Amino acid sequence: MSILDWTYIMVGVTFTLYLSIAWISMVKTTKGFYVAGGGVSPLANGMATAADWMSAASFISMAGLISFMGYTGSIYLLGWTGGYVLLALLLAPYLRKFGKFTVPDFVGDRYYSNTARFIALICAIFISFTYVAGQMRGVGIVFSRFLEVDVNTGVLIGMAIVFLYASLGGMKGITYTQVAQYSVLIIAYLVPAIAISLKITGTPIPQLGFGGVIAEGVDNGKYLLETLNRLNVELGFAEYTKPFAEGGKSMLDVFCITLALMVGTAGLPHVIVRFYTVPNVRGARLSAGYALLFIAVLYTTAPAVASFSRYNMINSISNVSYDKSPAWFKNWEQTGLMAWVDKNHDSIINYRSGKPFIGKPQFTGETGSYGQLIVSNTLTDNDNEIYIDRDIMVLANPEIANLPNWVIALVAAGGLAAALSTASGLLLVISSSISHDFYYRLINRNASEKQRLLLGRIMIGFAVCVAGYFGIHPPGFVAQVVAFAFGLAASSFFPILFLGIFSKRTNREGAICGMSAGILFTIIYIINIKFFGGTTWCLGISAEGIGSVGMLLNLVVTIVVSLLTTPPPQEVQDMVDNIRFPRGAGAHFNN
Repeated sequence: MSILDWTYIMVGVTFTLYLSIAWISMVKTTKGFYVAGGGVSPLANGMATAADWMSAASFISMAGLISFMGYTGSIYLLGWTGGYVLLALLLAPYLRKFGKFTVPDFVGDRYYSNTARFIALICAIFISFTYVAGQMRGVGIVFSRFLEVDVNTGVLIGMAIVFLYASLGGMKGITYTQVAQYSVLIIAYLVPAIAISLKITGTPIPQLGFGGVIAEGVDNGKYLLETLNRLNVELGFAEYTKPFAEGGKSMLDVFCITLALMVGTAGLPHVIVRFYTVPNVRGARLSAGYALLFIAVLYTTAPAVASFSRYNMINSISNVSYDKSPAWFKNWEQTGLMAWVDKNHDSIINYRSGKPFIGKPQFTGETGSYGQLIVSNTLTDNDNEIYIDRDIMVLANPEIANLPNWVIALVAAGGLAAALSTASGLLLVISSSISHDFYYRLINRNASEKQRLLLGRIMIGFAVCVAGYFGIHPPGFVAQVVAFAFGLAASSFFPILFLGIFSKRTNREGAICGMSAGILFTIIYIINIKFFGGTTWCLGISAEGIGSVGMLLNLVVTIVVSLLTTPPPQEVQDMVDNIRFPRGAGAHFNN
C-alpha cells in the first residue's frame, strides 16, 4: 500500500480511539472536567503527564534542531529534561497538597488577592496560547505531507479533533486519551529509531548507535559522530559536536536558554494541573517519577535520531543531480517545507552552510495543489541551494532511510499524537482560567455546575479558534514558538510558585509586582526582536533565552517589594507551613 493509504489507516484508527475514550469519559461535574475527579492512578497520570509535556516540539522539532545545530541543539534536550526534575522535586507534591484546580487558584489563595489571581490567569492564558500555537503548527505540518493537504487545512482538521475530545471529557477524557497518545507516540518514535540504528551501526539500541561505528558504505568502520564532524566541515558548517562554535550561540545565551527552559517547565500551568488529578500527595510524587521515566525513553533517543537523520540526509541529496534526487526530497518539496533553487544552473543540488534564498519560500494554489516557489530576485552569494524546514527531519527520517511505508505512516500518527495531547491540556488550562478562575472565582460565585461546564466548553471552542489562527500564522518554527512559551512561564510563574511554597514572608504586593515586571519585560523583549527587528541588547541574549532574565527580575522585585511592605496575615503563613509539612502524604493530609 502507498504512504497515503497507510496514513489514512493509522490516523483513522488512532483518532477513532481518542474520540471513543473521550465519549466514554464524558463528565458532568466541574471537578471531573478540570481535574478528572482527582481519582487518576499514578501510573496513568505519569503516562498522561509525559504525553502532555512531550509536545510537537519534543516529537517533531527537537531532534530536527539538534540535527542542524549539533551541540548547541542540546539546550532543548537539557533544559526540558532538567526542568521536569525541578518541577517534580520542588513544586509538584506541595501544589498537590494545596489541593486546588489551577495555578491561578494557588496564586489567588496563597497571596490572598484577587488582583494576583487575575494577573496569574492572564499569564496562564498568554503562555498557553503561545504554546498551543506550536502544537497546531505541528499538526499542520504532519497533515500537509502525509494526507496531501496544505498546512492550513491540516491545522483546521486538528482543531476539529482536539475540540471534540477536549470538550466532551474535560480533564478526565483528556487524561485517558493522553495515555493512549503516549503509547502511540513512543512506539512511533522508537520503531524507526531502532530500524535506522540497525541499518547504520548494526545495533538495535539507538543510544548505543549514537556513539557507535558505521557498519556499511564508504564510511564503514568510522565513528558516526566523527563522520558527521567531517561532513559538516566539508560543507562549511561547524563541527557537529563542537560547543559554542563561531557564528553560533554564545555560552551565555546557551546557558540562559537552558535555564529558561528548565524553570519554564516548572512553571507550565498545563503540566502543573496534572498533579491535581491524583488522589493524594503520594500519588503526585509517584506520578512524577513515572512521568520522568516515560519522558527519558524519548529524550535519550532524540540525539541518536538527530544524528541518523543528518547523516542520511547529507548522503542522500548533497551533490546529486536534481533529476536523480530521491523521492522523499520531491515529496517534501510539494509541502513548501523544503525547496531547491538552481543558482549556478548546473542541475546539481548544492547543500552548504548559509541561507539559500532571501526570505522563506512559499507555495500558492488551491488546497491539495501547489504553485510556484516564490523567492526574492536577490540570492545570497554563497552556493547553498536548499531550503529545509527544521521541523521536517523526524517526519522525513523514515523516508530518507527507505523504511517501509507503514513505518512512515506510524511516525505521522505519532507526531499527531504528540501535538494533540499537549494541545488538549493547554486548551483546558485556557478554558479553566476563564470559566473557573475568572467567571466563577471573580464574577459569579453562585454559578451552577451546569453553567460552569457550559462556559468551560464554550471557552475551549474559543481557544481552539485562536490557537488555529496562530498555528496558521506562527511566529517561528515549532520548538522556537514553544521556547517562547517556556520563557513566559519562567518569567511569570516559577518565582511566585517557588516563593509561595518556601517563603512565608512573600506577600501579595511582592507577587503582583514580580509577576507583572517579569512577564512584561519578557513579552516586550520577544516582540521587539521577533516582530520589529530589534537587537539582542541584553548581553546578546536571544528571545528564546530572555525568560531567564525575566525570571531573575521577577524574583528580585518580589523579594524586595515583600520586604518593604506588610507581611502576609498569620493564617496565610500557617497555610505555607501546612503545605510544606513533611507528612503530607499521610491519610490526615490527603486533600
